[in-house]
Amino acid sequence: MGAYEYYLEWKKAGCAADPDIEKELAELDPEGCPEDERQARLASIEDGFGRDISFGTAGLRGVMKAGSAYMNVYTVGRASQALAFYIRGRRNTCRMRVALCYDSRHKSKLFAEVAARVFASNGIDVAIFDRIMPTPCLSFAVRELRCDAGVMITASHNSSEYNGYKVFGPDGCQITSAAAGEIFYYSKHIPIPSGIRMAGGPAGILPSGGAGGEPGDHPADGRGTVRYIGECVISDYLKNVSAQLKPLMLPGVSGEEVMKYRSGLSVVYTPLHGVGLEAVTSALRENGFTDVACVPSQSMPDGDFPTCRNPNPEDVTSLRPGIEYASERGADLLIATDPDCDRAGIAVRRRDGSYLPLTGNQTGLLLADWICSRREKAGTMPEDPVIITTVVSSGLAEKAASAHGAGVVRVLTGFKYIGEQIGMLEARGTEKSFLLGFEESYGYLAGTYVRDKDGVVASLLICEMAASFKKEGKDLAGVLDALYEKYGYCLETQHSKMFEGTGGKARMSAITDSFRTDPPRELAGVPVSAVLDYLPGICGLPQSDVLKFMMSDGSWIVLRPSGTEPKIKIYLSVTAASAKEAEEKEKRFAEAVDSRM
Repeated sequence: MGAYEYYLEWKKAGCAADPDIEKELAELDPEGCPEDERQARLASIEDGFGRDISFGTAGLRGVMKAGSAYMNVYTVGRASQALAFYIRGRRNTCRMRVALCYDSRHKSKLFAEVAARVFASNGIDVAIFDRIMPTPCLSFAVRELRCDAGVMITASHNSSEYNGYKVFGPDGCQITSAAAGEIFYYSKHIPIPSGIRMAGGPAGILPSGGAGGEPGDHPADGRGTVRYIGECVISDYLKNVSAQLKPLMLPGVSGEEVMKYRSGLSVVYTPLHGVGLEAVTSALRENGFTDVACVPSQSMPDGDFPTCRNPNPEDVTSLRPGIEYASERGADLLIATDPDCDRAGIAVRRRDGSYLPLTGNQTGLLLADWICSRREKAGTMPEDPVIITTVVSSGLAEKAASAHGAGVVRVLTGFKYIGEQIGMLEARGTEKSFLLGFEESYGYLAGTYVRDKDGVVASLLICEMAASFKKEGKDLAGVLDALYEKYGYCLETQHSKMFEGTGGKARMSAITDSFRTDPPRELAGVPVSAVLDYLPGICGLPQSDVLKFMMSDGSWIVLRPSGTEPKIKIYLSVTAASAKEAEEKEKRFAEAVDSRM
């Protein structure tokens, strides 16, 4: 079927669930238009209906528009139908359940309701939050309610025109590539709209605080129930977050002393118009961090993200309102979580009153070293302690861990691989060995209560770390400098090379093939000491199109094609005697890699 014929099917079916889509479909109609306008509309139809939005390992993510290539109620419905087929194909039982959650983006709640209708129409019970909640809270609910899967409606840190559909397995991790492949196979064979079971809607939605997500009896027509997740699940999640402070408490320090130094830390927090306000402020307040102020212009959920075009804590421009507010208050620390609150970024106050935004690697290094040190002092360091990070995260992780007798496990990019390692530890009965999981893209986790990065626990741990150092007369900027003196200076950066257009994917493949078949012997005058090719699967890791070049000076360079965008990501970890030397060397490495693209 051609794109135009597919468009006509959509137009004929209409879209009662979303009037915006009906309006867009009508506006695309080329009949009766002047020729130039007609051609423009046909081109838009080809773009929107000539391809399908891809279902990758992170589920769906794209711009919200009419068409099979975009995020809308029909593509969400098709993904839900495919996931329902996948669940039913793997479970020989009449009791199946999916947990649903959504963020503050436009249409997130609508997409969650559509997904609920599809699952219920396929005989699957649905447990859904009655308000916006963080992604890690969904991961917790999936495990707590023993669900077969979970779905988070979010586009994470993308701009306001985007939304997404993130799928979690029963272990609370984002789904594997194999699972995504099966779901994608089902979705390819589901026509829109006729292949989506959504007639009649759900069996009914209970008021908040109902059955806590417990399934009820199926109606006579075989449809699943849809119920709100009870407050007890949210409360238990926050209790588990708070519990991560317990092994960090020093012996002989009274509760009164702890509350005193925590209340002495001045914190400014921003959820970047996302979902973090309730959970983060509750976790901080309940643990004695009383001097917490929220950035007024960014506190309320808003799918337009009016103060930050790119609502990403990695983007310093999104932190500017927070830094300005922190400066006005003389705060010790600014914390920002992304719109679905699974990642956290910080800016720390220097002694001269200025604020230093830290990278994900710098924060990860601080947390890794501090948690190890505190565990040693508290006498709670487990046997065979381990920190889990990724192949593109801080090159100093091993040095910091080994200084405290801990090991480091490196996994592929994506926190689901960290979650899988936690699951393996749990299966062996050694989950207490897990100290911290972190990735360079601002994701952190302590504890095994979830299997995904958690901006709430990250915020709590960062505050406890900052408060304990402040008690000693130190600030995080100074502590970081001391770590560089101890372990050596390391500059970690990321670059991207875009390959848009029809030939972009082929060009990306040609470049990575070139680096793979004819790897450089040196880069910027520094010899390449080893090449790690993850494509065939090495170090016990799944196959992945990743190349890592180990340099003779201790630096490394990683090339990784993006799975969701037409670009190759280049990660650089540069070791040097000083920041200036590292910056100069980093520039030469980046130019050397770029010259081969």
